[in-house]
Amino acid sequence: METIKTTFLILGGYGYTGKLLAHLLLEWSEARLVISGRNLDKAQAFSDELNRDFSGERVSALRTDAADIKSLRHSFTGVDMVIVAAPTTQYTQNVVRAAIAAGTDYLDVQYSNEKLKILNTHADQVRAAGRCFMTEAGYHPGLIAALIRYAARNFIRLESAHVGGLLNMGRALPYSDAVDELMEAFKSYQAQIFKDGSWTKAGTFSTHKFDFGEPYGVRNAFSMYFDELSIIPRLYPGIQEVGFYIAETHWITDYVISMLVMAGLKLFPRATKPLGKLMWWGMQTFPRPPYGVTLQAVVRGAREDGPAAAKTSIFHPDGYFLTAAPVAACLLQYLDGSARRPGLWMMGEIADPVYLMEDMKSMGVKISET
Repeated sequence: METIKTTFLILGGYGYTGKLLAHLLLEWSEARLVISGRNLDKAQAFSDELNRDFSGERVSALRTDAADIKSLRHSFTGVDMVIVAAPTTQYTQNVVRAAIAAGTDYLDVQYSNEKLKILNTHADQVRAAGRCFMTEAGYHPGLIAALIRYAARNFIRLESAHVGGLLNMGRALPYSDAVDELMEAFKSYQAQIFKDGSWTKAGTFSTHKFDFGEPYGVRNAFSMYFDELSIIPRLYPGIQEVGFYIAETHWITDYVISMLVMAGLKLFPRATKPLGKLMWWGMQTFPRPPYGVTLQAVVRGAREDGPAAAKTSIFHPDGYFLTAAPVAACLLQYLDGSARRPGLWMMGEIADPVYLMEDMKSMGVKISET
């Protein structure tokens, strides 16, 4: 448990991921929260609900407009960390500058190449200011590098690390603005993997088979690049293969709708909302139960007693929860000081993978190993 009181401002705190994260932080820590967004009525209503459910009156509400730098600076003053859980990547420059000016730390639950470019241009300024900035937090990106590090924790040499993700979602999950953000990311979709000691070309797709066990079985999966993958060759010199892959769920979604969406984004780059709704409809309509989201890391190399392989899988029926839980677990390490270090970090490199998995398991995430 943290030794000092810490205040988190959750930008987009009344959104689906923000709500789950707020519940987890209040349940598992003594932190204070500020629920923030453009709609003060929604922020206040959710804050009141949390204060009824949790003791200590630890939650307050505040209106914040990410498009307005003055609003951001005012909101960030006096808080220890701003958590960006809203689809506001177009305002990353504003948020980053306001956080540095206000002297607050930062974490985002977003996937955007443009966001990363902006953060990297401010990395030296963040370090010089002594601030701790975390990015690429959540399920994917977020857990990929951490899961590899966890699976390989007893290895003395790593030869390969492959991670497969399976999203078998049902109709219970609501559509959110985060889907629009995912469509923005699809515009710059990259598929490279690390093979034979170097990265393949960005547009080159690779495939890999994963055995997800019952009830999903063996699935073919397609490569998808996340920047956190670049951490692994640096941590494990001599590794020959590293890759992340998205598993197939249903042929209509995988080979018809996905292809239509990818082509549509190239022809009509502003049509993110209708194309996002098409993708979401396909992901909810065609896959069959049981529904859930899983991530599996398979690593090969050597331990002290010789050649070895290890498989670690995580699962939860709610994809939004599997986004919020690793963020909450990472923030527990921020609260105790072990992950509160100056600089710009990806969640997969700054979080201790063992404690991350232990805390996620306590929160209700299923973790299995072979």
